[in-house]
Amino acid sequence: MKKLGLLFFATGLLLAGCGSSGGSTDSSQAASGSASSGSAATENVEILAVGSTALQPLVEAASESYSSENPNYTITVQGGGSGTGLSQVEAGAVTIGNSDVFAEEKDGVDASKLVDHKVAVVGMAPVVNKEVGVTEITKQNLIDIFTGKVTNWSELGGADQEIAVINRASGSGTRATFEKWGLDGAETIQTQEQDSSGTVRKIVAETPGAISYLALSYLDDTIQSLALDGVEATAENIADNQWPIWSYEHMYTNGEPDANVQAFLDYILTDDVQQGAVKELGYLPITEMKVERSVDGDVTNVE
Repeated sequence: MKKLGLLFFATGLLLAGCGSSGGSTDSSQAASGSASSGSAATENVEILAVGSTALQPLVEAASESYSSENPNYTITVQGGGSGTGLSQVEAGAVTIGNSDVFAEEKDGVDASKLVDHKVAVVGMAPVVNKEVGVTEITKQNLIDIFTGKVTNWSELGGADQEIAVINRASGSGTRATFEKWGLDGAETIQTQEQDSSGTVRKIVAETPGAISYLALSYLDDTIQSLALDGVEATAENIADNQWPIWSYEHMYTNGEPDANVQAFLDYILTDDVQQGAVKELGYLPITEMKVERSVDGDVTNVE
């Protein structure tokens, strides 16, 4: 009987152990499920950002540093102009549409579908070939050049060279900003057009008498930027609107972005990027602007 009692006792322990094992399996499965749901942070994320070539250097720099810290992200950045970025993000063909202008300013774009993420401010300046012999003109001179009223640099005290106007494509946000704030909306002459800021810089540097306009992030010692009415295109002058040729750099999404895309957009607004790449590449951090400008052009002081 003693042996039989021991047998029943051992069997009970075995069954209890099986029940405990079943409970461990449930806990293990719950933990596994929790770990799986938390693994969203390491899932592969693909982002395609297309549009403004003026904004392209900043987005490329931010994407490289962010991807190095988050190797599960594949971020592809392409140009094509603000119009292309806005139309493609509206169509759902890309993740982010980069633009130098408000979506409301682009014909054919339903801005109500898009969410605006302002990431920086970009200033733009007229640029010329270094041999034209001119470093400063008036705003009216600039308008006269781009409308064809002034055709030789000698008329402005420069070299006896015919002025070669290089324009941007009609879908370019840089062009829209330049025409609105640099030319007071004047209609420019029909002339050579280029999509890429890098190409414009190269053509101006290599073409005698050439003039065009570029974002400050593209200025280098191969070309000469022009002051207007004694004011230079500097960060300080843009911050208080003394230099009016500037725009916000927008990264539009089609509706609210998902958490993974939002994480990348938030990263661009961090101090590390705003005080680092933003300044290094010639943009202005939004936090350093002393004024705000609405889509209608209304300027108010930032308190």
